[in-house]
Amino acid sequence: MQSPIERKPGVYTYVAQWPICTLAWSVRHDKNTRLAIGSYLEDYSNKVELVQFNHATSDFTTDSRLVFDHPYAATNLMFFPSEDTMNPDILATSGDYLRLWQIHDDRIELKALLNSNKSSEFNSAITSFDWIECDTRRVATSSVDTTCIIWDIEKEVVDTQLVAHDKEVYDISWGGFNVFASVSGDGSVRVFDLRDKERSTIIYENPIRDSPLLRLEWNKADPRFMATVGMDSNKVVILDIRFPTTPLTELSKHKGSVNAIAWAPRSGRQLCSAGDDSRALIWEVVGTDFRSEANRDVEPTVWYGSTAEINQVRWSPMELDWIAIAFSKKLQVLKV
Repeated sequence: MQSPIERKPGVYTYVAQWPICTLAWSVRHDKNTRLAIGSYLEDYSNKVELVQFNHATSDFTTDSRLVFDHPYAATNLMFFPSEDTMNPDILATSGDYLRLWQIHDDRIELKALLNSNKSSEFNSAITSFDWIECDTRRVATSSVDTTCIIWDIEKEVVDTQLVAHDKEVYDISWGGFNVFASVSGDGSVRVFDLRDKERSTIIYENPIRDSPLLRLEWNKADPRFMATVGMDSNKVVILDIRFPTTPLTELSKHKGSVNAIAWAPRSGRQLCSAGDDSRALIWEVVGTDFRSEANRDVEPTVWYGSTAEINQVRWSPMELDWIAIAFSKKLQVLKV
């Protein structure tokens, strides 16, 4: 059944049948306005649905055959990170396991379930993952058991498993070939290089004692920069990896906890943050004179208000002036 649409200039709304907690944009040339949304239900059985946005009609279309059941709420969703339509059309999800789903025109079927603990039917919960575009065999996952795992998804095996932190690892992000970073309940941002698996570099620690860092986004377009967010914090901390330990700046105009962050693809100059204050803010973060002005009180260049706490934001990798946000049962696509 087609859900009702809110008609506002530059704001297009899809109403799901359940609260939305995760979302992802497709990267394929032929599916560049397709999104996946994941439910948040306090139940074992959750849902993931594919939704298509039509620019010409400003409307959303769905197909009941492109909805599937997912054990527990998915903690992250990502499509195969390639524009090339010759690559398989796959969606990855995380939760109790890392799963790969094959998308067909009339159905979605489970392709692989990746379990790092072959000796047990139990697996430590996966908090997030990232799929690297420059080496699409590799998916990096973070887990509550303090480890990060690099998967070879072609062979469906563990490539590398690292004890990454002293506490739960909450988020992970690739910074380039062989290099990734993670954040944890121990309050640190750590950078790893797979060419030297015995060590990591702590480039930032939360100044609030015993306070976890929950979100991390490495700027794929300009890997000098990354952004992180602490638990119950209204600030987005911007880091320049050339100058570790000291933040480049802190974005502190949210009135509530920040829940999600997303860098603008390709240019990497802007960042969108969203939070419990029901606002999505867009910041001009990376400029030639930004470091010299790092102590200034940075203002967002654009802001958007919703009707409920925003729990997810994703910048379209193909259509660079489109951002998707999720709150309550609503997916909104914003023209920015």
